Amino acid sequence: MINAMNNLNELYEAILAGKLEQAVSVTREAVAEGVAPQEIINEYMIKGMEAIGARFESGQVFVPNLLMSARAMRGALDILKPLMQGKADSYIGRIVIGTVKGDLHDIGKNLVASMFEGCGFEVINLGVDVSSDKFISAALENKADIICMSALLTTTMNYMKEVIDALETSGLRGKVKVMVGGAPVSDAFARSIGADAYTSNANAAVIMAKKLINAC
Repeated sequence: MINAMNNLNELYEAILAGKLEQAVSVTREAVAEGVAPQEIINEYMIKGMEAIGARFESGQVFVPNLLMSARAMRGALDILKPLMQGKADSYIGRIVIGTVKGDLHDIGKNLVASMFEGCGFEVINLGVDVSSDKFISAALENKADIICMSALLTTTMNYMKEVIDALETSGLRGKVKVMVGGAPVSDAFARSIGADAYTSNANAAVIMAKKLINAC
C-alpha cells in the first residue's frame, strides 16, 4: 500500500500538469493494488483539481491549463466510476448542468462540468439547447441539488428566467438551487431572475456549489 500511495502522489501531479496518460496509468495501478476509489478521488484527484483551480484564480495558469487538467481528471474518473455505481454517499452533491435553449455553445459549460466532477460532485450534463422541461425532468429524475445553466448569447440568457419559473411551477424551487453563468451573464442579472448564484469561472462555480450544498 505504501507503494500505491507513492504512485498516487504522481496522480496528483499528473492532474496538476494535465497529463492524461499518466493519470490513467497511475489510477489503474492503484485500483489493482486495492486502493478504494473514494480515497483516490478525495485525497488526490480533488486536491489536484483544487490546486489547479487556485492557480487559475491567482493568474498562474490559464483556461488551456484548466482544460488539460480536467481532461486528465476525467480519464482517471472514467476508470473509477464503474466501481462507485450505486454509492450515493460517494459524492458531495448532484448537479444538472446544460446550456439553455437556443444556445449551442458548450466549451465553457463542459469545463465547469469537468471541474464539478473533479471536485467530487455527480454531474448530469444535458448538453446544449436545453429546454426548461428537460432541466426539470432531469432534476426530478436524478434528485438534483443544483441546476447549473450556461448561456453565451444575450439573446438566449433570458431563457434562464423561463427555467426558474418552470422550477417554481413544478414545486422544486425550494429544493433545488440554481446557478447561472456565461459571458453575458452578471451577478445583477442572476439576482433579477431569481437565481441563487452567479459565478464567472469554473473554479468559482465549484466553490459556490459547495457553499450552496452546505447551506441546505
